[in-house]
Amino acid sequence: MKKLSVLSMLLSRGVIPVTLSLLLASPPNLFSQSTAEDHIVSPQAIQRQVESSSATRQRDIATVTEFLASTQAERAMRDAHLNPDQVRTAIPTLSDQELASLSARAADAQQKFSAGMIGANMLVLIIVIVAVIIIVAAIH
Repeated sequence: MKKLSVLSMLLSRGVIPVTLSLLLASPPNLFSQSTAEDHIVSPQAIQRQVESSSATRQRDIATVTEFLASTQAERAMRDAHLNPDQVRTAIPTLSDQELASLSARAADAQQKFSAGMIGANMLVLIIVIVAVIIIVAAIH
């Protein structure tokens, strides 16, 4: 009889309160089954993201290609002993980050040149630097 009362006292004062505390402290959905929709991105969202990323990449490629397509750019690359065809071929091999950075720099340089903020010599230098960065990035 004494053993039963000690056991019931231990259960009522120790094990049961600790167990209840743990159950109440756990997240409510711990024991519920989650559906696949809770954790998976919809195919439409993935498709939109891929299309957006692809469009951004194509726009960046076009910006850099146009920046290096002028006769002034081709002459600057040839004077620096760079093959303009090799540079143009290497543009699509750049990573998205490299491409975005060069695209922004090319657009900025073109805008500043058009606004008269930089001269022709500075633009030629920028063209050569962009071309060298493209070749080095493509090699690595």
